[in-house]
Amino acid sequence: MASEQHTGGDELGRFLRARRTQTRPESVGFTPGPGVRRTPGLRREELASLAGVSIDYYIRLERGKETRPSPGVVDALARALRLDDDEHHHLRELTVRAARYAPEPPPPPSRTVRPHLKLLLETMRPNPAYILSRSMDLLAWNPAGLALYAGLADWPAKQRNLARYLFLHPTARELFPDWEPLVRGCVARLRAQAGTSPDAPDLTSLVGELLLKSPDFARLWERYEVVGRKKTQKTFHHPQVGILTLTSQGMHLEGTPGQRLGAYTAEPGTPDHDAMLLLDMTAPAGSRHPDAKTGRQRPAQP
Repeated sequence: MASEQHTGGDELGRFLRARRTQTRPESVGFTPGPGVRRTPGLRREELASLAGVSIDYYIRLERGKETRPSPGVVDALARALRLDDDEHHHLRELTVRAARYAPEPPPPPSRTVRPHLKLLLETMRPNPAYILSRSMDLLAWNPAGLALYAGLADWPAKQRNLARYLFLHPTARELFPDWEPLVRGCVARLRAQAGTSPDAPDLTSLVGELLLKSPDFARLWERYEVVGRKKTQKTFHHPQVGILTLTSQGMHLEGTPGQRLGAYTAEPGTPDHDAMLLLDMTAPAGSRHPDAKTGRQRPAQP
């Protein structure tokens, strides 16, 4: 993927084609006729009719030849495809980008995490917490934040990426009993990012690697979903502390190049909270981020 040349119209066309082929005709009022349809989902002429545009115009859109559809056409396509609010927003972003596309790829965002954010991670202990880049690289963490993803600490720091872990680490499928919906959300997030920045080197490198190494990733990537159905609670079958269910929270960090804070909590006094405490106390000494500093001492292990 890193070597592909993109245009804004290409990405817009890919998204429309993916949504069209995954839209059942009966879900939008068409009754399939007798015989087997040669292609899945809606035909181009059916979508064009629903959106009130000519078939020739729609074909140009899907082939990346038409890059300036009007807001009315964009909204009509969104209605015809039954897009939800997030998908509709993504379609609008792709349209804006297609109209002003610049071929020069943007530089990768800085991986530097500000000192006060590293201190924040340390003060959140024993709650697992970490900071991710837009492409899901693990940039900073506290001990439980790294130890929660069993086996991730075995990889070099620059290789630690949650998408890479979910698809390529042998422990990931054992750690998450609901692995399939989890990875669908992961791919949807990367798809949304790459759709508006398809030539960004941090994204193209990761996606290219996963397309090559993971058939599951390639299958989900082809679906072009951009909305992840996130669950606030995640269950971990952790090899060190057993089964624990934690509530997750993610948030954008202001003043950073797309960095996000991820954190997990459990109700005090519950077995899940006890397991979280144990995870923090028994995390290897090297699991603290090398630049993290704290003025307080952790309790000695029993």
